[in-house]
Amino acid sequence: MSKADNNGRYSMDMTSGPILGKMLLFALPLMASSMLQLLFNAADVIVVGKFAGDNSLAAVGSNGALVGLLTNLFLGLSVGVNVIAARYYGAGDSKNVEDTVHTAIAMSILSGIILTFVGCLGAGRILVMMKVPEEVLPLSTLYLRIYFLGMPAMMVYNFGAAILRAIGDTRRPLIYLAIAGAVNVILNLIFVILFKMDVAGVALATVISQCISCVLIIRCLMEEGGSIHLDLRRLRISGNKFIRIAQIGLPASIQSVLFNLSNVMIQTSINSFGATVVAGSSAGANLEQFVYVAMNANYQSTLSFTSQNMGAGKHERINRILACGLGCVAVIGIVLGNLWVLLSHTLLSFYTSSPDVIAEGAKRMRLVCGPYFICGMMDVMVGSLRGLGYSVMPMLVSLIGACGLRLIYLGTLFQLPQFHKAENLYLTYPVTWTITLLAHVVCFIIIRRR
Repeated sequence: MSKADNNGRYSMDMTSGPILGKMLLFALPLMASSMLQLLFNAADVIVVGKFAGDNSLAAVGSNGALVGLLTNLFLGLSVGVNVIAARYYGAGDSKNVEDTVHTAIAMSILSGIILTFVGCLGAGRILVMMKVPEEVLPLSTLYLRIYFLGMPAMMVYNFGAAILRAIGDTRRPLIYLAIAGAVNVILNLIFVILFKMDVAGVALATVISQCISCVLIIRCLMEEGGSIHLDLRRLRISGNKFIRIAQIGLPASIQSVLFNLSNVMIQTSINSFGATVVAGSSAGANLEQFVYVAMNANYQSTLSFTSQNMGAGKHERINRILACGLGCVAVIGIVLGNLWVLLSHTLLSFYTSSPDVIAEGAKRMRLVCGPYFICGMMDVMVGSLRGLGYSVMPMLVSLIGACGLRLIYLGTLFQLPQFHKAENLYLTYPVTWTITLLAHVVCFIIIRRR
């Protein structure tokens, strides 16, 4: 184990002792870091909306689903890193932890380079296919191309954070994000307000902040003295570790891509309603993310705790871990989601002063934020299944229960005049979450009976 592991300063033994308390200790820093990241991302949108106008706000917002689609293709592999590293760590297998660390970082660099080429070269054509309004297309294309220059740094940070989560460390990623995010906000203000760089300034500030977080996470791993120590000279992709990571991570990647593909299709449909609806939906979606990441911390804790206990052979703790995860995510989702609905007009006013845009954003938040806890419970079920080593099953369930149903709706009922409304698009989210959650519960029951 590393020096930090030996003195217990950062690592956590997830295989013994009380479950709920430890899961909260794990989840709270992760929740805080995700919230910070979103606050800094929201600063991008707020600065653009306030100082560059609604077209610039729509340009940044219209890229959200596409960025999620492309990045999650590779970020899903970091789930595999988390599961495999946590399982080896729980079993006390230092050699395999070391090999997993070096394979993961090498994979992250390669993934980032691929994404940079895809994003920069295909930006314009993809956005045209998404039917981004003509008045915002040039700004959207410029933002996307600059944003994707930071993909290698973003991938390295996320894979490195997955390694730290595997040993129970969610505090240092919080510190690194706070530093990088503070720089991001300062650069936003300088580039957009002082230098009048519009969306280019926002994208450039994001790239610089991603590079900072990347350097900090690499430095952290290089200074570790034991099983998660990173030696840049040993960077290589081990075939065995790549296969094990891919067995868990690739289905997670495909699932994320499928969800984001359905989101891209919905965003494409939203784009057809014009810049006002796009801007309102973009601001509303940005606010929804605060609820999502707060809940997602419980997905991460369920995933890591289940993985370590599987590695240690503590199967009797699995059901209790799942129960704690579901309870925590339900409370967070219900309280925070409905609070956001009550404060929707006030929160949206931070993004824009246009009453029409605020009204459109509030419409979306009523239909998505209120029942958002269902999405959180669905994700926790997925975390438990992946921690048990089953990743293909939740992928298939998500393909059929969420993505498939959304695409069927877009191709059938939504084409009819009486259903061709933005609010009907938003309703597809809670409906498909509920169906998919129930299917995951059935899958878990079947697996545990085995």
